[in-house]
This record gives sequence, C-alpha cells and structure tokens, in this order.
Amino acid sequence: MKPIRHIIAAASLALCTLPLHAADATYGSHGMALFGGQEGLYASHLPMFHAPHDYQVILQIRIADPATDAALRKRLDGKDKLWTIDPEKFELSALAPKAKAPRKEFTADLVQGHFERGGTSQYKAAKVVIDKVLLFRQLDDKPRDARISRYMQIGSGAQRFLVKQIDTRPDFDHIVAYHAAAGAPTAPVQVRKWGVKAAGNDALAQALKANQSAIGGTIYFETDDLK
Repeated sequence: MKPIRHIIAAASLALCTLPLHAADATYGSHGMALFGGQEGLYASHLPMFHAPHDYQVILQIRIADPATDAALRKRLDGKDKLWTIDPEKFELSALAPKAKAPRKEFTADLVQGHFERGGTSQYKAAKVVIDKVLLFRQLDDKPRDARISRYMQIGSGAQRFLVKQIDTRPDFDHIVAYHAAAGAPTAPVQVRKWGVKAAGNDALAQALKANQSAIGGTIYFETDDLK
C-alpha cells in the first residue's frame, strides 16, 4: 500500500490540471481556423459531432500585442493559405453570447498550416482578444440530409469570407475568400448541395450575383471531422 502522503500528493497534482471551477462538457482544447487580413481577423472553431467540440463558433478577434497583430494581418492579407489556432484549454460554452462569465481572451500558438497535421508555430503563446462572437450554435448529431448549403458572409467591406453553416450529418466545413464589390449585400447565400462536395466557385458567384473572379481560393475544407 502506498503511503498516505503519496496518495495526497498524487491527488493534488491531478487537481492542478483541472480548471479552477467545475468544468462543463465543453472543456477541452478547441483548435480553430485562422483567417482574415487588414480589414479583420477571424477564428472558426473546428467542430465535430461530439462533445466537447459539437459547436460551430466564429469569432472576430485581434492579437493583444500590436506588433504581432499587424504582422499577422499582413501575412494573411489576400492569401488563401491555411493558418490555425492551437489554444489553451477552456470551456467553449464561455464563448456563448449569454454566458454568465464570458471569456474575453485566451492564450494560443498561431500556426501556419494545421496545428495537428504538420503545421509550424509562428507566434507562440500569443494573447488572442475576442472582439465579437459572430456565430455560436450547437450542432445536431442526428444523421440527416439536405439539398441546400447556406454560406454566411464574414466581413462587410471588400475583403470577405464565405463560411458554410454546418447543418447536416455528414457535412463539411468550408471557408472561402471573397472579394466583394462596393455596396455588395452581406446576407447569407444558398447553393445546391451535392453530398459532402464543396460548392464550386461558379455556384457561389451565381448566388452572390458576382463575377466568378471575385471568389478566391479555399482557405479550409474538411469532411473527416464531420462524418
């Protein structure tokens, strides 16, 4: 039998790894796609159909350090290369607009590429400030089909992004760059859905009543996490 002091020490060490309050089912490491540029920075939680990741969340963010914020915006501006956020563990529910104690910031590594698939950390332990929660909704894990994909527009100026609303199972996560004309509507658009195949630039342009050249490259596309 282990001495009582060893048991107490082990219990204390275990407690140190937990949040200071009782965590809910959304506590975990919530990776995010990072995109944007000079007109804004955004983070999109990489969701799955199970806890603690069963929420689609989109944030408007900034980096607390002005030099890092400016450098990141410059590196992302006009690019469709994937960057991701590898954050500290926290409760995703704290990002809900009506959370009792809403989280306003978190610490994260900012990674060029996918943080779990060979990406390279470019800015370590950066403080990410949440300026606005643009979307917070829990996913329905019941298998079902749909014939329409709905894309939200993120951003209101010339530099915008189209993000698919995840609303079926199986589904796909899709983020596309979009250069909007002056005064272009900001409302969501709908396109025909073909299983888990990404909407083409032609279909998106037609839904937006824009030239196909206005649709940029795909920043993020994922199906395996949403089976």
